[in-house]
Amino acid sequence: MKKRKRALPAVLIAIAVVIAAGFVAAYAFVKGKTSKVNYLDIKPGLKMADEGGNASGRANGGSSSDGVSAGDLLSEMDIPEDFSIPEEMAQRLESYRNILILGLDSRSDSYSSPSRADSIIIASLNEKTGEVKLASVYRDTFLEIPGHSLDKVNHSYAFGEGLLAMNALNLNLDLNITEFAAINFEAASYAVNLVHGIDIDVTSEEIKYINGYIDEIARVTGLNSSNIYTPGLQTLDGVQALAYSRIRYTSGGDYKRTERMRTVISKFFGKVQTLSLPDMNKLLDTILPYVYTNINPSEMISRIPEAINYKIVSSFGWPFETQGATIGGIFYGLPNSLEQNVISLHKELFGEENYAPSSNVIRISDYIKTFQ
Repeated sequence: MKKRKRALPAVLIAIAVVIAAGFVAAYAFVKGKTSKVNYLDIKPGLKMADEGGNASGRANGGSSSDGVSAGDLLSEMDIPEDFSIPEEMAQRLESYRNILILGLDSRSDSYSSPSRADSIIIASLNEKTGEVKLASVYRDTFLEIPGHSLDKVNHSYAFGEGLLAMNALNLNLDLNITEFAAINFEAASYAVNLVHGIDIDVTSEEIKYINGYIDEIARVTGLNSSNIYTPGLQTLDGVQALAYSRIRYTSGGDYKRTERMRTVISKFFGKVQTLSLPDMNKLLDTILPYVYTNINPSEMISRIPEAINYKIVSSFGWPFETQGATIGGIFYGLPNSLEQNVISLHKELFGEENYAPSSNVIRISDYIKTFQ
């Protein structure tokens, strides 16, 4: 399945902030950092704006660089009381905390529409074992976006930011996501530099494409880097690691791209565990201002003791089976079928054998089949 848009694998930063924050040594240290986060206060059953249309979403008084806030964009949208999560599903997955990680199609500190989420990862935490699984959702996947019919799943953020993106995935995948974290393009390079690089085995095929990305990223970010000419295991700086994650023209296309992205996430997560307190201080000071999330800072702090033992145990791309189709002159990736892909997803993430998808998944799956 060919993909035409470049991906922004900056989600590796959000993974570290949301999950690896537990490696900070002291409560007071973390508490001083959480005020830097762009916190969006959304809860089930609330509106994004008051009756006068005034935005009330950003608890830290934050707004995007273009002056458009989440509240302005979503002032007419009621937040579903259950985030599109059926009660049965909430009970079924109560042992799992599924967090949506979004890498935005943006090179500024703007988190608002019309940015598209070109990197979409579900970080699934088993609260009983501390194990984390990463599921990349391919950005061109043809799914139902509430209020917008069928479309590419990455458009959900452009239509309604993190709230709509969560609801779209819950509706189509039978999930219980109520938390998201979004981050933009630049932060990935900064973060990898702050952990002193990551070790990646670069292949000869990847060498053909990586330097073009390195040059572009260095120009955009203003960071110094160098081209790579020799394949093999080597330590990549932030620019090089981001460039590696963006390669999509080798065999495997977008599937291989998302695999590279998850490799970078895992390597980065491992390096975070080795940081000294001064280095962790630098990392948080630099990265937290780039994070846009509805996870309460106090909640982050309360998770520190247990988060120390979290481990990424597996990662994969979704849908498992897909079929490319051009509809109205636009390429889409159609799950083949959505129903079966959801069954496989629940087995992979939650160990559910013989999972029976909801009536919504079956309805959407049948509708998607009409385009195949």
